[in-house]
Amino acid sequence: MALEDPFTDLKIETQRAGFYKGYSLPIALVSKFSVSLLVLWALVWPLSANDTLRSWKSGLLTEFNTFYNLSVGLFVVFLLLVALIPATGRKRLGAEGDMPEFSNFSWFSMMFGAGLGVGLMVYATAEPLGLWETNPLTVSGIVTPKSEEAIEGAYRYTFLHTGFHAWAIYVVTGLSLAYYAYTRGMPLTIRTALTPLLGEYSNGFAGHVIDILGVVATILGVAVTIGYGVSQLVDGAFLITGASWLVENPLTTMKPSTAGLITALLVVMIMSTLSAVSGVGRGVKYLSNINLLLSLVLLAVFIVFGSFGFAATTYASALVDYIKNFFSMSFQAYRPISEVEFASVLPAEAAPFVGELFAGATDAWGTKAAFLEGLSNDAAALSDAAKAAAYDAGTQGRLFEWQAGWTTFYWAWWIAFSPFVGLFLARISKGRTVREFIFGAVIAPSLVCFAWMAILGGAAIDMELNGDANGAILAASTTSTLFVTLGAMISGNFLTIMSVMCVLLTMTFLVTSADSGILVMNTIMSGGSEDTGLLHRIIWGVLLTLVIGTLLIAGGGGLEALTNSMIIGALPFSVVLLLMCVSLAKAMINDLRRLNHEAQSEGSPGSQ
Repeated sequence: MALEDPFTDLKIETQRAGFYKGYSLPIALVSKFSVSLLVLWALVWPLSANDTLRSWKSGLLTEFNTFYNLSVGLFVVFLLLVALIPATGRKRLGAEGDMPEFSNFSWFSMMFGAGLGVGLMVYATAEPLGLWETNPLTVSGIVTPKSEEAIEGAYRYTFLHTGFHAWAIYVVTGLSLAYYAYTRGMPLTIRTALTPLLGEYSNGFAGHVIDILGVVATILGVAVTIGYGVSQLVDGAFLITGASWLVENPLTTMKPSTAGLITALLVVMIMSTLSAVSGVGRGVKYLSNINLLLSLVLLAVFIVFGSFGFAATTYASALVDYIKNFFSMSFQAYRPISEVEFASVLPAEAAPFVGELFAGATDAWGTKAAFLEGLSNDAAALSDAAKAAAYDAGTQGRLFEWQAGWTTFYWAWWIAFSPFVGLFLARISKGRTVREFIFGAVIAPSLVCFAWMAILGGAAIDMELNGDANGAILAASTTSTLFVTLGAMISGNFLTIMSVMCVLLTMTFLVTSADSGILVMNTIMSGGSEDTGLLHRIIWGVLLTLVIGTLLIAGGGGLEALTNSMIIGALPFSVVLLLMCVSLAKAMINDLRRLNHEAQSEGSPGSQ
């Protein structure tokens, strides 16, 4: 008995005339209304918005930290199975004769620019250095922070955050969209990926909700990326020009001022909106190639003037360690510990000081020495055994706090960015096989990310380890670490040239991300159409600017409100990603069953 044909009659009703011609009115209006409410809230009540977002994020992580981490592990396992199963892996994204539209170099360049870009510029030095100070091995007391032994843990989790798991999030979305678009001729929009589960309901309320979640996630993911990018732009501009208004206190801190951030944001978003309106975004292939070439120049500078020997040995040993711990890290999820649980395992003499001991023992960003030094006189008089027992009792809490602050933050960022990058990956991958798409978009970018982290981050760690940097890199903010590391390696006019190049590279990555994000949001709202109205692109450029600007102000010039919003907003879309996996598995299984049935029918005696 033949299976029914798959549901492909996706009809997203769009307006035939008026201002919203070509757009789905429910998606456009609800998306704009949701974003406008966030802007007004952050603008009118900035302190309340920041405190509320912080509280919501804290509660969400308490309940859903395990969900976030296990979900990402499942994405990796799912894609691995799809790629390795012969029947699904050799399936072509398109007709059998279709060939890839782009060369491997251009394909990879565009993946690199869209999927990382600004994030790699900000975190290539900052993340390995930060994890050298605090990672699960140091938090557990197994190794000493900022020691040679701590390098292994630093890179194990650096590779986790930018490796196969991270790219798998993008590829789940991209593969789902590409499969239906190129094998079934369906539009490139988020709801398409759930048609095997939703069927005709995809054309109604359920489909609208899926697309709206995609738009909101894209806004928040792009907003955080641009937030970090403009912060790095301000840091670079200050180091180049010395303009004191760009930072809060040029004598004591490199923290960008609110004025500096808003100015940089306006410059980036005006350029991005003009690019989206003028159609310059169609040349993203060429801009991506330029970005990749400039990135290679930066990499070459670190290879020549940095610590390449240290980086090479670190890369090799860290890659082996990452693979060895791959599956254990894939499903490693920590839960918070309550004060009651903490108190239940304390020695009796420590009972009167539960509150004080709990706060210090569960602080993932401190050390055991800091915990002991921070005790009040009475608590400090406890026996060494009691204090040691109290610190050990807080290990679970420290591990949870660390994971929520590092790993879960990353997963939320990748998830929020996945509608944008996934749709983009789908657009550029027609003609490739499923196996080629998965391995090409998961393994190749990951290996390059690992090299970046080893070379740039390795230079920073090595200079701090041997004393050449004298603590300057460790003291730098996240977004200024790259410039401070360059300053410790090179000097004079060459340093100025490289700093200017880094600012320009960050700028082009930002413009590409914002431009493409605006186009993707409009594509989703127009039911998959790439020909969207110019005025709507301008409006979304303005709305995106307002979202970032008001949340920066609500966060007091910091990125806390932005990141909190993203972590909250990414949760519902993580559910959509899980449903995409179920939906794609169902579609592939049924397509294979149809092919087998057709082959058997053609080969039967009565079929000739």
